[in-house]
Amino acid sequence: MNQRARIAMSDDEVAAFLEGSRKLQLATINPDGTPHLVTMFYGLDAGRVAFWTYGKAQKARNLARDPRVSCLIEAGESYDELRGVLLYGKAEQVADRDRIMAIGMMIARRMTPGVPDELLLPYVEQTGRKRVAYVVERTKVVSWDHRRLT
Repeated sequence: MNQRARIAMSDDEVAAFLEGSRKLQLATINPDGTPHLVTMFYGLDAGRVAFWTYGKAQKARNLARDPRVSCLIEAGESYDELRGVLLYGKAEQVADRDRIMAIGMMIARRMTPGVPDELLLPYVEQTGRKRVAYVVERTKVVSWDHRRLT
């Protein structure tokens, strides 16, 4: 077995890693073709990465033009601890306002673990007025867990 195959995570391990993480690096494509890379908190919508942003943000403008994204979720400090999942896909904009707010609550909970919903709701309602949400439809998943190399 080659090293790449040895370190790849199973589908269940990928799902658990995504569930246990909170932030991702989101890459969209700028008008000139260069990558636009930002750190985002995310939630999971039926196992799919979901995020929201202000409608006028660069990433939203990029996605309106080209929905292709890369999402990197990673962990580990030293080489032998590195773990990660790289999702390639298309970000589909969520149209339903209630669903946008539900995604906002998912993300707020992950941003502030242990804070009661009644304290998060005013923030989500206020900031949600100007936000759009997306769900990533995966086209390819690449994963690694260097802890398997030892």
